[in-house]
Amino acid sequence: MKMKVSILLNVLLAIVVVVLAVKTFMAGSSGNTNPAIENMITRTSVRAYEAKAVEDAKVEQMLRAAMSAPTAINKQPWDFVIVDDPAKLKELADSLSNAKMAAGAPLAIVVCGNMQKAIEGEGRDNWIADASAATENLLLAAHSLGLGAVWTGVYPSAHRVDVIRDVLELPGYVVPLSLVPIGYPAENPQPKDKWKPENVHRNGWSAAY
Repeated sequence: MKMKVSILLNVLLAIVVVVLAVKTFMAGSSGNTNPAIENMITRTSVRAYEAKAVEDAKVEQMLRAAMSAPTAINKQPWDFVIVDDPAKLKELADSLSNAKMAAGAPLAIVVCGNMQKAIEGEGRDNWIADASAATENLLLAAHSLGLGAVWTGVYPSAHRVDVIRDVLELPGYVVPLSLVPIGYPAENPQPKDKWKPENVHRNGWSAAY
């Protein structure tokens, strides 16, 4: 009996060792063990989604992440419109050539700049950078939650801005920057390796990384 228990314990120990070895190998093969950086590097655009709703709790987590983005003098000149009405998603997809996938998504989030909250004067256009940072946070949060998403550009295309304003009845002082369809992935596109040392300069343009 003792021998059987000993054999069983040895087998379990061997399994644990193999699992840990595999995890270590996978972490090493990706070149990163930092989970935040790994999430950034492995994020990719997902354009096909399962017919499954995204939980409200996850939607809120994504929006909290989006609103954690930095903004110029902390103006936070943004608003977010959740679109989960299938009819509106189809209308947007039918009217926007770059957002056809929205028709198959359970929801989309439109990231907008609110000109009533934007900086006055010369720094007014900082809202674009602010809303872009919020969009990227939204994408990273979606990926970390097991969701797929894709950034479809809206501003500065006058046509795309007008379409979204009409469909979602946005006031004139709100400018949609991006439309982000989101859902559980029905595809598994591989992330691109975008690391190019030649794009990095040190202490000036002429010195290489």
